[in-house]
Amino acid sequence: MRRLFRVALIGAACFAPVAALAQEAADGIDPATLDLAKMIECRTYDVPSYNALAFWLVGDEAAQARAHFGLTEEKTSNFLLKAYALKTPITVFGRQTRHIVFNSSGPIAVLDEADPHPLAKQLEIQPAIDLPTKFLGEREISATTDKGQAGGFTYKTRVTLNVSTVTSHPGKVLAGCSYTFEMIENGQ
Repeated sequence: MRRLFRVALIGAACFAPVAALAQEAADGIDPATLDLAKMIECRTYDVPSYNALAFWLVGDEAAQARAHFGLTEEKTSNFLLKAYALKTPITVFGRQTRHIVFNSSGPIAVLDEADPHPLAKQLEIQPAIDLPTKFLGEREISATTDKGQAGGFTYKTRVTLNVSTVTSHPGKVLAGCSYTFEMIENGQ
């Protein structure tokens, strides 16, 4: 039987052994030095950097982290997204925004445009779903697989650039980076 674990921003604390490994990988990275716009655009595309940011935002210093980035939490009807307003707008993908969300694997800009196709074309993203009520596409930026020296695990990381629409944000396009880490037990 194969066991699969995923590090996620909001639910990371639920997977204590994996969270500890992800935190260990993020040690030595000062999340205050990370550029949120670069993280959203996949220009800082390593999982340990994202994990450092994610653990800072949900950890004991969450208030300090939100203040550092100028984040004010917003209500959202989408339980899969954690929404924030930015004190100062950021520019991502050549567009300005004051709103971002985090899903289980990364930061996403909420952009004031209804049609996802121009941005998807600009970012060279092909849609997996392209319906009048839903758009979803991604482009892989990097993927690695490493067999661990001890413990019999394989570690996989994957970074993708994503463009989507969601019903909780009508008339908006969501675009950002997904940083995933999987730990798979070998021989199962």
